[in-house]
Amino acid sequence: MSGVILNKVIKKYGETQVIHGVDLEIENGEFCVFVGPSGCGKSTLLRMVAGLEATTAGSIKIGVRDVTRLDPSERGVAMVFQTYALYPHMTVRDNMGFGLKMNGVPKPQIEAKVAEASRILKLDDYLARKPAALSGGQRQRVSIGRAIVRGPEVFLFDEPLSNLDAELRVEMRVEIARLHKEIGATMIYVTHDQVEAMTLADKIVVLRKGVIEQAGKPMDLYRDPDNKFVAGFIGSPAMNFMSGQVTTDGIAVPALKTNVTAPVPSAYIGKTVTLGLRPEHLTIDPAGSALTIDMTENLGGVSYAYLVSSTGERIIVEQRGETTMPAGASVGLGFDPAQVYLFDTDTEQRIR
Repeated sequence: MSGVILNKVIKKYGETQVIHGVDLEIENGEFCVFVGPSGCGKSTLLRMVAGLEATTAGSIKIGVRDVTRLDPSERGVAMVFQTYALYPHMTVRDNMGFGLKMNGVPKPQIEAKVAEASRILKLDDYLARKPAALSGGQRQRVSIGRAIVRGPEVFLFDEPLSNLDAELRVEMRVEIARLHKEIGATMIYVTHDQVEAMTLADKIVVLRKGVIEQAGKPMDLYRDPDNKFVAGFIGSPAMNFMSGQVTTDGIAVPALKTNVTAPVPSAYIGKTVTLGLRPEHLTIDPAGSALTIDMTENLGGVSYAYLVSSTGERIIVEQRGETTMPAGASVGLGFDPAQVYLFDTDTEQRIR
């Protein structure tokens, strides 16, 4: 297996630039997830690693080899797509081994590789079936098995769970995590779902408009975001944001009708900043009156209260237990000032 290094990678379509000088190092055996909103460039970047999109400038290395100008077949990668792309007239066994057969690999070797992939993915009972007789999750496992038998240096996943229902997505997430642990391969995985990113990744790369906003371990991005975009994208439900005015006595927050004590550089006195508070760091104060409960989502052991301030800002509060306040109730919020994140309103960069 090999790591991947992107050095000042640029992608243009005519005069339109969609990837802006990306620098990234993915270590050997690392599970790296590209995450971001639609149109951020994550799939384009993955396809550039695969060789399915030409690199306009910069270089891509897999291991010690510069693969920037190599064909996809020469790069030592295997890609799993959102669509399963299985041959409907072939059995599971034949689908997984077809690529090797076309490359002239001896039949005993194909059978051995298919058997090993089948064992890893628990497909032994389905080898004689055709895709029409499989569930969506089973078809995706066959698609992954087809990649495994090739023995690539790097596995590439392009939103492989998007076509599955919620229950199957969770099941396949566990399967892919187990697969990575068992074979220890370098994997690059594209998703717009930050829950998938948090649960699968060794490293998350957050992209926006073709630029890396931040890269690092999942909990590092969660606990220490560099900017408002990363803070709002990592975490579910998303971080709450509200406006505040910096004074010599703290930060006046109209939405909460209170002052927040938090360290702010003196250059910000008199200026507006953005405060960020995660739903799990807030508690509802029934004695307060700064906000109104709009609605509550009850999910069993946890619920989410949606609050509206008099200034129109919406705030989500995570609650544990079964006791909730009724819609229309006036409440306040409690929180630890140490849990407050501050961002520059103009640049959206973190104020540290």
